Amino acid sequence: MSIVVKTLSEQAYEIIRERILANDMFPAKPIRQDALSQDLGVSKIPLREALTRLEQDGLLVSHPNRGFIVRPLSLAEAEDVFHLRTTLEPEAAAQGCKKATEEDKAKVTEIFKRLQSMANEISPEAVTVNREFHLALSAPADRKITQELLFKVHLLSERYVRKHLEPPDREADAYREHEEIYDAWMNKEPKLVKKLLKEHTHSTLIDLRGELFE
Repeated sequence: MSIVVKTLSEQAYEIIRERILANDMFPAKPIRQDALSQDLGVSKIPLREALTRLEQDGLLVSHPNRGFIVRPLSLAEAEDVFHLRTTLEPEAAAQGCKKATEEDKAKVTEIFKRLQSMANEISPEAVTVNREFHLALSAPADRKITQELLFKVHLLSERYVRKHLEPPDREADAYREHEEIYDAWMNKEPKLVKKLLKEHTHSTLIDLRGELFE
């Protein structure tokens, strides 16, 4: 087993990214780098590297004389992000189910079981596992650039997904949709996978339009 050693910059990046995705950092408010550096126990150089990387991910925005701020949630961004997901993900997942090996199926099943165990949770971990599940469906398609784009788009959509799941019963509805997608994917039904993923993603956007950005 190989041991992965993460740099201070990588550690800071992952911690800050999770705080942003969990909506624990206020949007449009300048990040106090001195306080954050002290809180994380890292110097300014690795912290700056982490913040720059998060800006490249689209989670932070930098402004002259203001430094870094968390990118605000907006209907325009939600429309853009979920449109990209609807365009890229269904086709990639459909191709993924056709090319999936037994190892790929085992990985998707393991992630789905974890997602299943969190069916009644609205937690940061549950939403992260949700992202892992979606990305695992398209991974066997072996489209490197598409997968990299999907990873970034899922990061950008994750804060919206967390907001979407806040109302009662939303998590249960999402689980039922995931179960249908999982069954179709495991049975190698690409047309059905494509259809279900489009509907799943579009319904999330409709909820966001109607309830979060009225």
